Amino acid sequence: MLSNLYDSLFLTKAEHFHAIGVSYKTAAIDLRGQFSLNDAQLHSLFLEAKTLGLRDLLVINTCNRTELFSWTAHATTLVDLLCRHSNGTRHSFDEIGYAFSDADGFHHLFRVGTGLESQILGDFEIIGQIKQSFYRSKKMQLAHGPLERLTNAVIQASKRIKTETKISSGATSVAFASVQYILQHVPDISTKNIVLFGTGKIGANTCENLVKHTQNEQIVLINRTLEKAEKVAGKFPVRVMPFGALTSALHQADVLIVATGAQKPTITAELIHNNKPLLILDLSIPRNVSPEVEALKDVQVTHLDALSQITDATFEKRKKHIPKAESILEEVKKEFLVWLQHRRYVPTLKAFKEKIALPENFNVTAENENAPDHLAQKITGQIAAYLRSHPQKADETVALLQEVFQLTPENFH
Repeated sequence: MLSNLYDSLFLTKAEHFHAIGVSYKTAAIDLRGQFSLNDAQLHSLFLEAKTLGLRDLLVINTCNRTELFSWTAHATTLVDLLCRHSNGTRHSFDEIGYAFSDADGFHHLFRVGTGLESQILGDFEIIGQIKQSFYRSKKMQLAHGPLERLTNAVIQASKRIKTETKISSGATSVAFASVQYILQHVPDISTKNIVLFGTGKIGANTCENLVKHTQNEQIVLINRTLEKAEKVAGKFPVRVMPFGALTSALHQADVLIVATGAQKPTITAELIHNNKPLLILDLSIPRNVSPEVEALKDVQVTHLDALSQITDATFEKRKKHIPKAESILEEVKKEFLVWLQHRRYVPTLKAFKEKIALPENFNVTAENENAPDHLAQKITGQIAAYLRSHPQKADETVALLQEVFQLTPENFH
């Protein structure tokens, strides 16, 4: 049934829905980091998308994936767009990237938005990131009816899965995994010196988890912009130090967590002069800890991908809820596809209504002043009802209307 719905949606359209990108599933952290977008790159990407004539564009740009979603004639349009505005090349993308079209593209976005594609199963931080991505598209005037409806459907599916299943039971995020790793590898963590460098979204979440799970009162926050660190510190019992104090803070540190958004390494060997074991967790994409740091004595560096592989009994329990989550996903996705199918017929019905409307020289009297609109509306309404109740005959019916009445409706998108 769904395959027929997919066929009727896409076989007659010049434009198709495409999803392209790279993720932790296809590329290690260094390779996928090449395709990560900073704010300036993301802005220029949106500007070029508008010049290319794209009406809708959603960009998901997180530590685990960089993906573009849009309606366009060819997926290569989006691939080239990503390569031109990131540090990745087309050659690299051809090796590690992927592209999904139409039904597969919609399905992929639903799985990403509902946490089923997350590196840590059930991590629902992704839906907040999708919301922010949509708001950015909206601000750039690259989010219209279809994309807004699609994004809302993904949000709806995410909410239902979170409330109707236990796939997100317990804390599930990179920040949580990081703190669990520290608890497992650093004895007496409550007495250790912890430095958190970078206070963006991941940094703030990590700070919250540190305070909650370590009972440590010696957590230091450092950020290039002091005000951002102070804003985060205002919510927790932690200290703030200026960026210039990073080297001295590292000298005292037992644990360093790096969660900056820099495009190049911010932690180099020259900054570290430790005389005791130092555990460094790099939560940044691309990596923010320089490779030579790993060769330093008494320094252990653990990267994002290793942290995300942490599993325990709780994660195994979550896997049991996947079938129920997938069932909810399919239900909400089907509702969206039905809406999308009906939306395709709106231009034809509008053109039909205008075609059968009575001429302007129709003799309007007090008794029949509403007759033209009423008659056209009634007939068009009956046809619309027929299309909804007979989806398998919808394309045939619409094609017949276009042929008989010589209709040339505008493209629905």
